[in-house]
Amino acid sequence: MSGLLLQVPVIGMEVEQFLLLLITALAGGAFGAALGALPSFIFTGFVVFLGEGLNILQSQVGQLDAVPAGELAVGITGVIGFGAITGPHIAFAGGVAASAYAGKKYPEMNPADGGYHFGKDITYAFGTKPDILAVGAIFGVIGMLFTQLANGLFLNVLEITPPTDFIAVSVFATAFLARPVFGYPIVGKPAGDGLLDMSPFERGEDHPQADADGEHAGRPATEPWLPHQYEWSGVTVIGLVGGILGGYIWLQTGSIFLGYGISAMSLLFLNLGVEKIPVTHHITLLGATGAVVVAPVAGSVVALLAAGAFGALSGLVGEVTQRLFYSHSGTHVDPPAMAIAIMMLGVGVLAILGVLPNAGYL
Repeated sequence: MSGLLLQVPVIGMEVEQFLLLLITALAGGAFGAALGALPSFIFTGFVVFLGEGLNILQSQVGQLDAVPAGELAVGITGVIGFGAITGPHIAFAGGVAASAYAGKKYPEMNPADGGYHFGKDITYAFGTKPDILAVGAIFGVIGMLFTQLANGLFLNVLEITPPTDFIAVSVFATAFLARPVFGYPIVGKPAGDGLLDMSPFERGEDHPQADADGEHAGRPATEPWLPHQYEWSGVTVIGLVGGILGGYIWLQTGSIFLGYGISAMSLLFLNLGVEKIPVTHHITLLGATGAVVVAPVAGSVVALLAAGAFGALSGLVGEVTQRLFYSHSGTHVDPPAMAIAIMMLGVGVLAILGVLPNAGYL
């Protein structure tokens, strides 16, 4: 080790630590582009599941040899799962940016016969194409820098708890950045009666430019994030169910992130083409958070009901954001990340005001 002891302003870490993180974030973003955004996030789920499982094991059997309780799990969950290797603000963000870039640069790669714009295909693995991996690497670093600067500002300068989940904020902020960088509209023009209207998709209408160029051929006029998970009633029900499960997992294990990891792992089936697999990591995470903030004042049964309410609300917030920001442009902007950021902002502010007894995992 070179012994560099100077600190990076705001971030609050030694220069050598920062350089290690910077170099790894380059590789992590490229990793996300190589595997594809969704496959890289599925790896996030497996790593978080492993880390939280070890944490539960340590809490049950005591300290492992020479490893203080909890530190092994923190190293896996925090440093790897939510860190520079599979952290969604780095690997997933790199994959999303790679898809946005390829959607314009390499439309011939599109495996779909019609369907959504190729820039939204977050299941596509780009392998070893250097320019696409470079895009992923750059956006991985941008995601890392944003998260480190935001958290560093609150923790090291303002010396208060960050008021929201800045990993989640970074995920959708970098996705929005990719749109103007690669020539997409930031929001897009709705085909129906306003941004929230999904009826053009339900009627099977084609994109208004479908006959004008090859880029839009076969593309729907409106593209809901999940064609099987956009109706208000269904989103509410899966939110209630997933929230309760996330809350119960926390009540029984003490892990806020275990349900999140299980939800992320379940997306393996979606990536493999199993129809109608729901996306629930923003639901189980907020369900666990709801239980965490209510249990100290109301007990476990009420906490479980609160978990269901938090999960349902998070699902609905995600649906609103997908209708506003996903459906009308040509790239992926992540509704779960937007839901987590908005919901945790509410939790953080209410905790600061003393309405809630704690700020969940913040």
